[in-house]
Amino acid sequence: MGTFFKQIYRYTHPRRYRHNENLWPYIKFARADEGQIVSLRYRGQSIPLYDLSALPNEQPEKLLVVATGPSVKETDFSLLASLPAMGLNGAWFKHREIAFRYYVIIDMTFLDRHMAMVKEVLSQRDLIFFTTMHGVLKIIDALSLSAIKCRLALIEDACFKIMQPRVFPEEIAARYQSVNGVDVSPKHRGIAFSHDIRIGVFDAGTVAYWALQIAAFMVPGKIVFAGLDMNNFEKPRFYENSHDVVPSFLAEKFSNLILPAFSFASAIMHNNNIPVYNLSLNSSIPDNIFNKVTPDGIVSS
Repeated sequence: MGTFFKQIYRYTHPRRYRHNENLWPYIKFARADEGQIVSLRYRGQSIPLYDLSALPNEQPEKLLVVATGPSVKETDFSLLASLPAMGLNGAWFKHREIAFRYYVIIDMTFLDRHMAMVKEVLSQRDLIFFTTMHGVLKIIDALSLSAIKCRLALIEDACFKIMQPRVFPEEIAARYQSVNGVDVSPKHRGIAFSHDIRIGVFDAGTVAYWALQIAAFMVPGKIVFAGLDMNNFEKPRFYENSHDVVPSFLAEKFSNLILPAFSFASAIMHNNNIPVYNLSLNSSIPDNIFNKVTPDGIVSS
């Protein structure tokens, strides 16, 4: 039946809407005036959603964002144990050392491979879990709605909004240049940064760029990245070993997309008076983008 509905959708919608083909006709939703999805029904079942408009009230003094580069193994988190943290993908495997209050997974392949871990994350009642519409539905199909004990925050790629036409990279400037809450890079017109994630989040080849936009919307005093190595892409992530490593595609995107995007975001964070630090001392993200520090440097700052 799913294939039948998909074929109907393809025949009745232009190619720009193709990213919605697995969603119709199973979902019904409503948006707020700011653009975010505020109510959702999936196969007739109401899905409670966290109100993204409440996120700027979080205002953590220091927010730790934990990516999954190999350097996480060498990072001493004992000095940072009291900091509220945002985990990305497999960062949960460090949950005994880190106080995760926020979590971001937008990679559907990761969800497929690590649903047991995701179930643990979703069981944390005080946590806010950010994922896309496809992520929400995949989780419910795999685990059921009752498995979600945390607050579920639905976020969208600004170029692939639900039931709206796709925006191609070369069209980002024309589509978003005049939108309040969005900055478009003057040097790389396919790179943008969202100050208001209710509008959407811009992709730059890595979940860490999504996380930076989400974190900035929380109005933190400082943002501290761990595991943001952006090198040794052939090595296992900190929670993997040589036998179960999943290939990374970051290397092919680093020079032309990831690095320019973080450079652009760095200037935005500076203008917003939000310092961003990197605990990965050997990271390929240079100091002039995110200042490299040790954990004790964060404690004393």
